[in-house]
This record gives sequence, structure tokens and C-alpha cells, in this order.
Amino acid sequence: MKKKIIHKLVYTYETCVSLDEHLICLKPRSNNFQKLNNFQLKIFPSSHSVFPLISENGDDMFKVFFTGDTNSLTINAESDIETKFHPDLCYLKNNYDLSLPLKIESNTSLTGFVKGWFPNGQHDPAAIKIAQEALAGTKNNILDFLDQLIELIKERVKYTPRHLGPAWTSGRTLSERVGSCRDLAILLMETCRCVGIPSRFVSGYQFMDQPPEKYELHAWTEVFIPGFGWRGFDPSSCGLINHNYVSIASSSSKSELVAPVRGSFFGPSNLKSKLEWSIEII
Repeated sequence: MKKKIIHKLVYTYETCVSLDEHLICLKPRSNNFQKLNNFQLKIFPSSHSVFPLISENGDDMFKVFFTGDTNSLTINAESDIETKFHPDLCYLKNNYDLSLPLKIESNTSLTGFVKGWFPNGQHDPAAIKIAQEALAGTKNNILDFLDQLIELIKERVKYTPRHLGPAWTSGRTLSERVGSCRDLAILLMETCRCVGIPSRFVSGYQFMDQPPEKYELHAWTEVFIPGFGWRGFDPSSCGLINHNYVSIASSSSKSELVAPVRGSFFGPSNLKSKLEWSIEII
């Protein structure tokens, strides 16, 4: 499936400000499940310089430095992307041991993806509890566990859009019984880690068969499965993701690390600013 994604963000300030350096995370990945044919990033004001970099998870980002003052900042990212078929894991041959807990001790690159989400490295007690429930009756198989876990999450948490603020903890999402896509992605990530499954938070786009009035960035979870590698699971939608998904970047810890734009500005105290954004998929 070939698509063009046009993502535009416009920041306006009530008076001229000096922009500090910004990090921009809007370039989709290019891998076996999606091919990035073209990417263009346009930034205004034109008095800036761009430094490309690669994040700790191997994703493309851009550091932007500005000179002079401005009363607006416009960022326009255009991506020509081709998504590929995602094979159903249940029908693929896999000779690896998929029983829990996974045997990943020899793969030191994965150890950071099983640590607890809390700052002290501990797992959220609410995530531990729902993980124990999902394990019941699964014969400790990772694929059965994921299926049962996602069903439990869907039963207990209603997906609700929420545009402001970082992702909630698993405990808050489960107690509120509502959550945004990033809240549910963190919940799935943390719950998988409780039983030793490497997982990470992912930001990107989801195509709709019937386009909504306004597209938004989406979030889901990637899980490492021996023999299958990193595969995406969306607890707020279809479970195992398909060719309707385009991933941009991932984080092993905080959702804020894959925000589309991170930066600050210098200006008068109590200065008001405004953000307008649009995502067009054609």
C-alpha cells in the first residue's frame, strides 16, 4: 500500500521569541514492513540549520538550531511510504522456545527492554496483577499470553483520545478505566515486561478504511518474540498490527522521547503560544 503523509505543525507566539534548539521526530522508519521512498522536511523561519542524528533505538531524528527572533515556527514533513504485508504469527513456523519466561539472558541488547517502567526500575503492581491474570490458562506460551492480555486490556479500559500530557502509569490507566493510545501502549509494554518479554513504546500513524475528520499520531507497543523479532501490537485497536500502520520511532522508557517536536523558546514571562497541526494521508 502506497501513501503520502503530510504532517504540518504551526506554533505561533503573541510576540517575537528566540527559539532554542528543537528535536524533530517525524521521519518514518524504513524496514521489512515499510519502505520510505521519499522524505522532505521544511522548516520556517529559514534562519536555521539542521543536524541529523540517530536515536538510541536507531530511529532518525533532526536537531534544529535557530538564529534571530520570530513570532512563528512552521514544521512540514512529507513522507512517501509503502507498507508491506504483516504475516500472521500463528501460521509461521518457529523452532524457537516461546514459553515464558523467555530465555533472553544471552542477548544483552534486550535486557534494557524488560526493566520496570518506574524510575527505580520496579514494575507497577497493577501491571503485575493483570499479567498474572493473563497467564492463567495460557500454558505459558507468549503468543497465547499476548492474545489473552490484549483482550483483558480491552475489557477493562475504554480507549479515549487525550491530546495533552505524558502517558499515564499502568495503575492510573487501569483505575481510571479509560486511556489514550499512549496510555494503553505503556500498559501493554509494562505488563509484558512483568513476565520478562522485551517491549517498547512506538509512535506512528494508523491508516483508516474510512478516514476520520482529523488524523492524529498514534501509539502502540512493539514486542520482541524469539524467531519473529520485533512485532507491533495495538491494544487500542486490532491487536497484532497490519499494513495500515507506519512506525516513526520507539522508546524503551518514556513516551515523551518520541514526541514529534521537542524544544523551547526564550521570551517575556507569561507569554502565550498556540499550536495548530494537521495530518493528511493520501
